[in-house]
Amino acid sequence: MSKVVFLLVPQLHLLDLAGPAQVFFEAADLGLGYEVAYVAEREDVPTAQGITLRAGTEWPELTADDLLLVPGWRAPGLLGTGEISENSLRRLAAHHGVGGTVASVCAGAGALGRAGLLDGRRCTTHHELQDELARLHPKAHVVRDVLFVVDDRVVTSAGIASGIDLALHLVAGRHGPAVAAQVARAMVVFARRNGDEQQTSAMLRHRAHVSDAVHRAQDLIDARFADGLALADLARAVGVSERTLTRRFGAATGLSPLRYQQELRVERAEHLIAHGTTVEAAARAVGFQDARMLRRLRARATEPPAPRR
Repeated sequence: MSKVVFLLVPQLHLLDLAGPAQVFFEAADLGLGYEVAYVAEREDVPTAQGITLRAGTEWPELTADDLLLVPGWRAPGLLGTGEISENSLRRLAAHHGVGGTVASVCAGAGALGRAGLLDGRRCTTHHELQDELARLHPKAHVVRDVLFVVDDRVVTSAGIASGIDLALHLVAGRHGPAVAAQVARAMVVFARRNGDEQQTSAMLRHRAHVSDAVHRAQDLIDARFADGLALADLARAVGVSERTLTRRFGAATGLSPLRYQQELRVERAEHLIAHGTTVEAAARAVGFQDARMLRRLRARATEPPAPRR
């Protein structure tokens, strides 16, 4: 059982909280073992939208497998907003110090900055707060106009609805893109948005298009990326010819269906390898017959782009 603990700050935005909370609630309904909890410095927490929430004031015991997330609050600026005590800031830093993941939505990045978690790391926040975040925390590298940034178990997102993208990314990292797609479908949202910079998740990176046929094909690949998927079967399921699917898929994503499937496989394999799985075992787990193809694709992913002529 992993805990997902939301630190509620007065004047928080409801969607900053509700979006990520719903993602982990749906993941728990799939049997993935999440326990969602809410903590605040006072029981009654006023929101920017006028509803008062009730939270516990006792911090639960946390382990390195748990997630601590700070939703954003109404903030025309970071300085002088986001009422949060030094004790709560120390808890944020301490959780990261023992190997836990700490995340924020929108102005919540300001709390992470005050806790010292942004120094030397890439981060982001709402576009209206990026300049101030960079000014208040000059040791941080603020990445502008992206949905979310992941740097050494510190995960920051742009604001409001991007908290859903952040949470889906975390679910995909732990359980694979197919599970994240299940959660997204249960929430009736598209796990498809990306920013100006490529996102870590291939499922987010290649969904910024409006082709229904390609989205349906991607849904099938997401759910069965470890299986052998024939182009003819994909085309039949989508209701177009193989040639049409290949053409539309390339126009929408820049990839063939096979290359998209390979990206999902490599992404999941990288996650397994990072958690101690051997390359050979990871290759088999994601559907490769042996590790040779996985090694080849991993090497290709690190090659610099060819110079333009």
